[in-house]
Amino acid sequence: MTTTSGLQRLRFILNTYYSGPQAWFYLADDRGYFRDEGLQIDFTEGDTAANAVPKLASGAFDVGYGDMNALIELAAQRPGEAPIAVYAMHNQSPYTIAVPADGPIRTPADLRGRKLVSHVNDAAWRMFPEFAHANGFDPAEVTVEFSDLRHREIVPLMLQGRWDGLFGFVNTVAAGTMEAGLDPKACLRHLEWRHHVPSLYGAALMVTPQLRREQPEVVAGLVRAVNRGVADAVADLDAAIDAVARRNPNIDRVANRARLAGTLALEMGHAEGARHGIGDIDEARLAEAIACISAAKHFATAPSAAQVFDRGFLPAPEQRVRSLG
Repeated sequence: MTTTSGLQRLRFILNTYYSGPQAWFYLADDRGYFRDEGLQIDFTEGDTAANAVPKLASGAFDVGYGDMNALIELAAQRPGEAPIAVYAMHNQSPYTIAVPADGPIRTPADLRGRKLVSHVNDAAWRMFPEFAHANGFDPAEVTVEFSDLRHREIVPLMLQGRWDGLFGFVNTVAAGTMEAGLDPKACLRHLEWRHHVPSLYGAALMVTPQLRREQPEVVAGLVRAVNRGVADAVADLDAAIDAVARRNPNIDRVANRARLAGTLALEMGHAEGARHGIGDIDEARLAEAIACISAAKHFATAPSAAQVFDRGFLPAPEQRVRSLG
């Protein structure tokens, strides 16, 4: 759809509400990078990175910020309908099971017989079969309850003994813990996917098959603008949080700045970033992730790496961010 100003309008489904770890999109928007490419982006807040994938596939959106692993699942189940990733933002998985630091759970095997809590569409919970498969136990050995509470409410209840652990993203759980007035480093221990299922990637910029097929120049411009936003966010975290606050004035700036800094250090901190630049992937590693997910979810046919990720729209290697400061 073209706007009255002649710009190409793209409907963009986010992974969650406006927050620090998406700041590059808003910085790119505020600084005119999308407009430079002839684009107008209409952002819609989402309800988890995993859920952004089927919403994008539904046809209601053109672009999404979704979970690569959920994309692999959809590509296995509905080949030809699934979106495709064009810029891999997170080069390692941010998923975790957060447990009390002074509790008995220290290894994945210690989860047997325990009770965990999750939001109903949480991406970490959705990827628990892969975590269990990679670590040699049956996910059915663990009880999972669902809660609509925010992390800032769940963490204190978990520490009081209501649950043994919490599914989530490392930095999101940490931010919620800070919002609860607690020190996440002092009170939490993490069983992280990046350590226990290291092949998995995280969130990526995705487009519909139709947009990729019919308007490749639009996809290329979108990626260029986002890449510029990433570079600017890395260079100035405070300016990045300002861009978030213009869309969500009620955010906790301190917690969201910490989330953004944590995302750069963790989700985007794999050594691949220095080798390939943020946005690209390692094909052998992606193939390993696809094999892990297909085995854990018992898919009859696994998608190929080319059905999941297209590097053809990436900026030249010298234009990619390689140091996250």
